[in-house]
Amino acid sequence: MINRCMINMLLIVVGLVAVSIGGCQRAEEEITSITCATDATWPPMEMVDANRNIVGFDVDFLNAVAREAGFKVEFKNTAWDGIFAGIAAGKYDAIMSSVTILEERKKTMSFSEPYVNVGLVLVVPKESDAVMIADLAGKSVGTQIGTTSAQEIEKVEGVELKSYDEIGLAFEDMATGRIAGVVCDTVVAAHYALRQDEYREKFKLAGDILTEEYYGIVVQKDNKKLLDLINKGIKAVQGKGIDKQLEKKWLR
Repeated sequence: MINRCMINMLLIVVGLVAVSIGGCQRAEEEITSITCATDATWPPMEMVDANRNIVGFDVDFLNAVAREAGFKVEFKNTAWDGIFAGIAAGKYDAIMSSVTILEERKKTMSFSEPYVNVGLVLVVPKESDAVMIADLAGKSVGTQIGTTSAQEIEKVEGVELKSYDEIGLAFEDMATGRIAGVVCDTVVAAHYALRQDEYREKFKLAGDILTEEYYGIVVQKDNKKLLDLINKGIKAVQGKGIDKQLEKKWLR
């Protein structure tokens, strides 16, 4: 009887250990897919095409990162004004939406390694003599709400900031004379001022680049497992020159 009881107890212990090990293995399961938020109103980085698909440099880049790192991505079109609150609440796993890496933002979210170097630039009508934001004192300058562009405009005394939910609306207002300039990232400025047929003859990039900025992919604060996986993919994409191919496709 004693031996049989001891055997039964041993089997129970072994079973508990097996369950424990199995639970650890499940907790350490590989990441095979993520949901990524993007505000698809920022061409050529992220936008919605004629077929209602989310496309752009960021989309292609993250898909390439995912292929290299062994996971899949589902993109979720999300308004900019709520995008950071959404990652904090766990509504999605990552943000890939032309997010500038800032020390202030690092307090509440984690960033991947930088994946592209951009800066801010002022865009004005071709007849304008302005070469810097300060030259537009007494006038309104537009950009997308809650961006580093808005912060840059706010630094300049005498210039009124006009915020928009989408950067395209700022260019529309400048085309009709409602505002005197637009501040945005260089790649976005080039898209509107140099490539869009309706704006190519109307706008120009004014003066020098105002800032140097780097974009990063955002994950929840301290989500090291996903961050490491994304950084692994970024390193592979850059090592193989895939990023340069995508820059040629979307940004040149």
